[in-house]
Amino acid sequence: MARSVPKLTLNPSRDIPLDLLELSPSNVRKIAASSPIGELADDIARRGLLQSLSVRPILDESGAESGRFEIPAGGRRFRALQLLVKQKRLAKDAPIPCVVRAADSEILAEDDSLAENARREALHPLDQFRAMQSMIDRGDDVESIAAHHFVTPAVVRQRLKLASVSPVLHEAYADDRMSLEQLMAFTISDDFERQVQVFDMLTESHCLSPAFIRQKLTENVVRAADKRARFVTADAYVEAGGGIVRDLFEADGGGWLTDPALLDRLVDERLKAEGEALLAEGWKWAATSVDLPWDALRDLRAIDRDEVPMTEEEEARFAELEAEGEAIDREWSEAEEVPDEIHARVDAINAEYAVLTTRPLHFAPEDIANAGVFLSIERDGSLRIDRGYVRPEDEPANDGPDDGEEARDDGAPTETRLRDDAHGDGAGTADEDEPVAEQLKPLPDRLVSDLTAWRTLALQDAFAQRPDVAYLAILHALVIGCFYGYSREGCVQIAANRVYFSNAPTNLRDCAPAAAIDQRTAEWKDRLPQSDKEVWDHLLAMSGEDQAMLLAHCAALTVNAQAEIVGRYDNGRISAHGVERRIAHSDILARAVGLDVHAAGWRPTVEAYFGSVTKPRIIADVTEARGENFAQMIDHLKKADMAREAERLLEESDWIPACMRTADVEGEGVAAVAGDVDAEELPAFLADDGEGGDDAAAIAAE
Repeated sequence: MARSVPKLTLNPSRDIPLDLLELSPSNVRKIAASSPIGELADDIARRGLLQSLSVRPILDESGAESGRFEIPAGGRRFRALQLLVKQKRLAKDAPIPCVVRAADSEILAEDDSLAENARREALHPLDQFRAMQSMIDRGDDVESIAAHHFVTPAVVRQRLKLASVSPVLHEAYADDRMSLEQLMAFTISDDFERQVQVFDMLTESHCLSPAFIRQKLTENVVRAADKRARFVTADAYVEAGGGIVRDLFEADGGGWLTDPALLDRLVDERLKAEGEALLAEGWKWAATSVDLPWDALRDLRAIDRDEVPMTEEEEARFAELEAEGEAIDREWSEAEEVPDEIHARVDAINAEYAVLTTRPLHFAPEDIANAGVFLSIERDGSLRIDRGYVRPEDEPANDGPDDGEEARDDGAPTETRLRDDAHGDGAGTADEDEPVAEQLKPLPDRLVSDLTAWRTLALQDAFAQRPDVAYLAILHALVIGCFYGYSREGCVQIAANRVYFSNAPTNLRDCAPAAAIDQRTAEWKDRLPQSDKEVWDHLLAMSGEDQAMLLAHCAALTVNAQAEIVGRYDNGRISAHGVERRIAHSDILARAVGLDVHAAGWRPTVEAYFGSVTKPRIIADVTEARGENFAQMIDHLKKADMAREAERLLEESDWIPACMRTADVEGEGVAAVAGDVDAEELPAFLADDGEGGDDAAAIAAE
């Protein structure tokens, strides 16, 4: 007959008055826990004791039970109960549920204490998220949940956001196929379908970094820091029905606007309204554009204008601000720490000072009737208004161009053309379906023109900071002009004509070198006299250092290192040879000033570069910058995805296209711009005969 397995007998439980309990010296917790006892006491007061105390009888000298009990497991709960008694929220003899183990148990008291504290398994974070979401669904609110669980409301909102992502992602997180940081990145989108789509795509390509997840999920939205969003304001956009998504786990600069079409409509409506207001002032035309093209004012005549002088009240206020600013400077200039209120007052003085010194302009009514204005948006989202420009076709007949002057084929920037230029014409965009393994072609002429326009600004900015080089460059240009009148050598157009780029890329005004040049120009405008009749005496009174810096700045504005597109027929203005020599000389200047295009702020983004080149070019560039292994990771992707992946792969590198580099020897830069790339220069996996392509893609995907 089989013997039955003995059944376990669990320790009995009973209620024991609190004043008969005491902490056991066998309790292994000696170091105070991070969470204070007060929080646990408040929680017990709200919900009661969720877990019984583990106790053992205390024996007297004869070995009999004394009627008192020691607590080897449950010390924090016991201290919390004692605190409630001290706060008169609990009776000192209140019955406490306890599990009683025999005093002579073969299990040591220390063993019980260690087991209770060491064998706990923390709740999985996903269960925490879901639990809080369940409480919200049952009518609880964020603030009460935060108070009851001793966290901030922001933490509760973060956990609720994590609970709101797709169940597919929750499953991946529970199975350890995704980290908590990656799950956080997915919360910036509320679209379950898009979340799963990005997760599947990135899982296949092994590119599941949190930063890249955020990039993918915000491809079709607009940052709140975008100048268009600042221009119309987030409040106006939301009032019109737009949505904003926020990243609760990282600084997001105000989030992302989810309806770009609505934003563009609001921008257009406000620009048009501002334009109508200016037309009501009597201007003949008003051209609106998000971005003012670089050469918008080229070939236009600026009408005479006078600054409205300050009134007596404004002059008095200006003197008060100046005196107050000087007094603050004397008092705090040598102080180690300056109070915040002093900084705030200085900022307020500077702001009011700027308003007073920025004088409105006055135009003659007859000039206004024949001229127009440009409206665009500044980098900070403010409205930019350029008033008082006459188009060539509006000039009086006797003031028109000479009969022998050849008309430019690009004309003056009309309102329609402004809008076209602001949005780009798509030139240089590569064919989506172009085979990856075809012969690598040179960069499109339009893209080279755009990239070298950017490089020109960087070169101008670096040039302006090296007066010694500026002196030498001007001397060189003067010697060429005086002794070699037939020569077109050189890129410094010493006639002091401000350089305007042909086919300037969109947003060129927003790049870092342009911002530095604009700031430097504004600073010099503030220092120079208003009347041109006073300029000579003003220059004579300047220090040698200031003269040198002003000369370098003016000379920098004449530098032209753009590889302009040369038409099939010579138009008399530029030629292929002239552009070639211009670029060669720009390399000399670049070496002299130590030009670093990457340090100046250019990056190989989809918008600036990869969206305008072919798939073979992208593969070749990634191979050059990161190696063939990285290029093979993306060679199977479609053009749009390949361009975005290439941008991500090169975001930490200092790679720049050949046409933006400074040649080490004469002629090298020109060859990089105009020369074809031989088949031998292709990566090995692009230069083969096309066999084994599927295997290569399979290996890259593993």
